[in-house]
Amino acid sequence: MKQATAKDVLRVFWQHTRKYKGRAFLIVSLTGIAMALEALQPWYLKQLFDLLETQSPTVAVIGIFIPTILTLFALKATAWIFWRVMTVINNRFKPTVMQDLETTAFAYLLGHSYQFFTDSFAGSIVRKVSRLTHAYERLADEITFKFTPAVVVLLGTTIGLSTQFPLLALVFVVWTAIYFIFIYRASKWAVVIDIERARLNSLTGAALADAVSNAVTIKLFPSFDYEMERFTEAVSKFARAQTRSWNRHEIIFAAQAAFMIAIEIILMTIGVMSWIDGTLTLGDIVFIQTSLTLVFGKLWEVSRSFRHVFDSMADGKEMVEIMLLPHGVRDRKGAKKLSVRRGQIDFRRVEFAFNRRPVLEKFSLSIRAQEKVALIGPSGAGKSTITKLLFRFFDVKRGLIVIDGQDIAKVTQDSLREAISLVPQEPILFHRTLMENIRYGRREATDEEVIEAARRAHCDEFISGLSHGYDTFVGERGVKLSGGERQRVAIARAILKNAPILVLDEATSSLDSESESLIQDALHELMRDKTVIVIAHRLSTIMEMDRIIVIEAGRVTSTGTHQELLKEKGTYFKLWNIQAGGFGE
Repeated sequence: MKQATAKDVLRVFWQHTRKYKGRAFLIVSLTGIAMALEALQPWYLKQLFDLLETQSPTVAVIGIFIPTILTLFALKATAWIFWRVMTVINNRFKPTVMQDLETTAFAYLLGHSYQFFTDSFAGSIVRKVSRLTHAYERLADEITFKFTPAVVVLLGTTIGLSTQFPLLALVFVVWTAIYFIFIYRASKWAVVIDIERARLNSLTGAALADAVSNAVTIKLFPSFDYEMERFTEAVSKFARAQTRSWNRHEIIFAAQAAFMIAIEIILMTIGVMSWIDGTLTLGDIVFIQTSLTLVFGKLWEVSRSFRHVFDSMADGKEMVEIMLLPHGVRDRKGAKKLSVRRGQIDFRRVEFAFNRRPVLEKFSLSIRAQEKVALIGPSGAGKSTITKLLFRFFDVKRGLIVIDGQDIAKVTQDSLREAISLVPQEPILFHRTLMENIRYGRREATDEEVIEAARRAHCDEFISGLSHGYDTFVGERGVKLSGGERQRVAIARAILKNAPILVLDEATSSLDSESESLIQDALHELMRDKTVIVIAHRLSTIMEMDRIIVIEAGRVTSTGTHQELLKEKGTYFKLWNIQAGGFGE
């Protein structure tokens, strides 16, 4: 996976910001104007003290003090209005961009391949998506409320000093350049540990999610102490990284404070000596001091902002890397929709390797339209891989997979998967209602059609006994249902989808004998007029297949009906005897 840089993170943020660049520009402009009005205040304070120094108290109060105070009040009030208008716009702008950013991340994430999700922790991915939007929020706040005001104040102070005190302005500019060079280099020194902290934070989330999703397994194999030790180790590594990060930033803060103390002493010393010489007035001293106070306040905020900015870069980096990672399986340019007229499937000299381990080698198989075939073979022979390649969860290394004469690599993935129904060995359901889970087979289906599909899959029998019926939430991954109940929901989905090609992967493995007998008729009806691929499961279904195909080491080694293969007394004969307990003869 390509390592994302700060530039990559900023590019992603800008791509989503520029759609609303008018609002972004307005926010920065209003902030700059409001801050400029505040930056004028030291100038009016200078005028006030200069006049107070030369006028009698009575005249000063009547002629100078009240107008100056009113002017300062007007500046503050106008700045306050600009700040309020800016925040109203910002409160609409920022959530909108964050929403766009999150939906983009979500869409790109779901576009990744089957392989990506098998290699990734769900909890870690969820945390990365969340941290990406929070990183944008934090960065936007720093730019709006810290960096923009700091730039305006620095420019205002530099201009003010240069017009009145060129020597002090030169000292201030040199100091500012040195200060920011130091901040930049120090921040690069600190960001290394910030990135490590973010990585360990993701691992902590992944460890937590892994343990929570396997809570029952932890109880079945009393492993509380072991899991606590693993999680504590992950949290401890993150805590140590957090401490190192904070310590580095604290060193930077201490150095910044020393910089500020130094320039304040230098400028005030020059100012007081010039006042003694009569070069500067009391108002000039007040101007210098109030300007420095304003500058130091903003710079101190900026110095802490650098930490937040680099935290944002580190937090956004991991999700941006996922967004920069090309999708493993992509639709080709100009891909057309798959049109299934008959449902014939051909594997033509297909080669595929998983993690450099060959799984299929020059694998060829032709399945006639509406033919029912079973794939039989030892574990690791490649049976499940064949169905995954049919769904195009992976791309083949060489060869072709063709449906009704159409290369599946040249059609859209959505149209391909719309044409195939799957009843998996271990169905995983959404934490939604039973109605929503079954309707996932055909989302435009009516409630009546969903209930009919459930009835045909014998789901209605257990659903009717639930207090909320079809509105019952099934829990995360369907944990509130038994394995057999989840299997029947998966079959109901397939019935509702009614695709021309059907794949049954150990489809009745989680059913007891009574439940299996209940849905045999439903499976027979489901398979009618469809091309069916069955991965070896209960023997009663295998015996009824038009053809049984024996797969060994990624190759077809034998094919025929149940009786034909028994007569050969080869691999199928051995497997049959193992499953039937020797009844095969």
